[in-house]
Amino acid sequence: MTEQKQEIYDLLYEIVGEGGCAGACSEAELYQEDGEWKLFLCGFMAPWSLGKSLDEVETHLREYVDQGFGMGA
Repeated sequence: MTEQKQEIYDLLYEIVGEGGCAGACSEAELYQEDGEWKLFLCGFMAPWSLGKSLDEVETHLREYVDQGFGMGA
């Protein structure tokens, strides 16, 4: 696992918390495609675009959590 990928997983747990993930975070697939980070959660039909930089990833994760998309803080 790359250092940046680990930072994103850590950020996911920091934002959502273990209880908010309800097991989904440990089964989440995080990968880069065309330079952009994407998160695929079990139960969703398509991956979520997170952005290219860690700042973009954090912003998008917070937006998804605020909207309640599969995770709750």
